[in-house]
Amino acid sequence: MNPKRIFLTGASGCIGHYITEALIQETDHELYLLVRNPAKLGFDYEARPGITIIQADLLEIERFDKLLKTMDVAILAATAWGGPQEAFDINVVKTIRLMNLLNPSICEQVIYFSTASILNRNNELLKEAGQLGSDYIRSKYDCLGRLSKLAIAPKITTLFPTLVLGGDSNKPYSAVSSGIADVVKWVDLIRWLKADASFHFIHARDIAQVVRYLVDHPPSKDLNLEEDAVIRDRMVLGNQRVTANQAVEDVCAYLGKKIHFRLPLTIWLANVIIVLFRIQVAAWDRFAMNYRHFTHQDVVNPGTFGLPTYCPTFTDVLKISGIPEARN
Repeated sequence: MNPKRIFLTGASGCIGHYITEALIQETDHELYLLVRNPAKLGFDYEARPGITIIQADLLEIERFDKLLKTMDVAILAATAWGGPQEAFDINVVKTIRLMNLLNPSICEQVIYFSTASILNRNNELLKEAGQLGSDYIRSKYDCLGRLSKLAIAPKITTLFPTLVLGGDSNKPYSAVSSGIADVVKWVDLIRWLKADASFHFIHARDIAQVVRYLVDHPPSKDLNLEEDAVIRDRMVLGNQRVTANQAVEDVCAYLGKKIHFRLPLTIWLANVIIVLFRIQVAAWDRFAMNYRHFTHQDVVNPGTFGLPTYCPTFTDVLKISGIPEARN
């Protein structure tokens, strides 16, 4: 396969690190990495020829008009997390601008990262995400609504990660991985509670393998018709659904802690705890407490494409996070 010219944003983030490292180590593609601060890159970008670091901000994307028109693939993983103006400028205005600068007759695929938080259980837009979501969530909701109007729209594959794990000594940790230690710390309390909730998760290394596969197998060209009809334009990235109760049971089994009985953590009880401890709850957090089941249909992971999955179970999450397992 001939090397492709790939423009990638967000290489300094958690997901971006894993994607870039996989593309450097496992392919010969030419990589053009737009990064604000190359010092934050934990991978070796001098490991082989064909890797170009472009030190600039996404706000300056117009400077690279000519270069973008030569790209075969664009991987858009950059995001702004907070501040309404910054989130809108980066996650909507400049992301759309970058896509408009691509040449639809040359660019064969745009891999755009959104978030599963803006989708309901049927993989349709969740209207509350646009109304109550954080600056980040609302900006992703806004951007998705504009994609169909772009000239490059037929080439866009949108990825919706669920809860993302990842990070090590050379890569930034995701927010979820950063909180694993806290779950373990509070397990002696949590194990006595039972909650009606469920979710998906996926490790950034598994996301990278999906992206690497898509780069070499553009969905509109190489997937069979049955598979293509399901996941061609939108892919929710995650492993199979995990209930909150099963996650707690897995943690307890891993740590060797027994569960003798469990009290239902109802919405009423949760609200009492919020009042008693004067916990500040944003509108989106309160919606999430009532919605509870952030699950989706036809989730995609490396196994979807016949590839091994690095972190498929919650027990794997604990092992990968370096949590010591109880000895029998």
